[in-house]
Amino acid sequence: MVEPKVIDGKAVAAGLRSRVAAIAARLRDEMNLPAGLAAVLVGNEKLNADDRVDGVLVQLPLPRNIDAHRIIAAIDPAKDVDGFHPVNVGRLWSGLPGLVPCTPQGCLILLRTVHDDLSGAEAVVLGRSNLVGKPMAALLLAADCTVTVVHSKSRDAAAICRRADILVAAAGRPQMVNSDWIKRGATVIDVGINPITLPDERSRVVGDVDFDSVCAVTGAITPVPGGVGPMTIACLLRNTLLAACRRRGLPDPPV
Repeated sequence: MVEPKVIDGKAVAAGLRSRVAAIAARLRDEMNLPAGLAAVLVGNEKLNADDRVDGVLVQLPLPRNIDAHRIIAAIDPAKDVDGFHPVNVGRLWSGLPGLVPCTPQGCLILLRTVHDDLSGAEAVVLGRSNLVGKPMAALLLAADCTVTVVHSKSRDAAAICRRADILVAAAGRPQMVNSDWIKRGATVIDVGINPITLPDERSRVVGDVDFDSVCAVTGAITPVPGGVGPMTIACLLRNTLLAACRRRGLPDPPV
């Protein structure tokens, strides 16, 4: 049996962070343009007007009595480094440049370390959240994949997933995907981060994919931890750099 390629998200993220840091240092030293990132404090929207701040993120989830959609919509779309503002969502689905949610963007970068060309690939996204599933589907469509979104009301989810050349699992259910769900040789991106308690009462974090089972059939797979997680943070820094350049009319840097 051929061992699957384990996609090293830590290494890919480290390379991305290094490129971002180098370009950010050049902007600061050569053009006196330091890129600034800030976390929003609920009720304080002064960051939109602060020219030192290029990126604004909202720590989610918010308390239940606060409308997250209203808070996100109040952010300047040009500073929305999470990519959740309705303007950026619309631009993503319309194929226009904008700031893209960090986790799906990280997944796409990882996929491109395995596939030089995604065109024509049959891709299945397991999960339809606004944070991952929906923007992931949009990115895959933009890469010319044939995309299916599987969710809690889908009939025979396993059969649909078995068709996929690429499976992105973002359902939030620990180890729900086993080898019976996977087409032989498929690439699997596991977005899940699920804490579980072992019989000896130790805790660990697992993905939405049963890694050991799926490794027997997959062609490439991300581990949990060490796969998608590091890419989310790296892509947040990437978005901040993009926002800093775009707000000043500069071309997108090569990151």
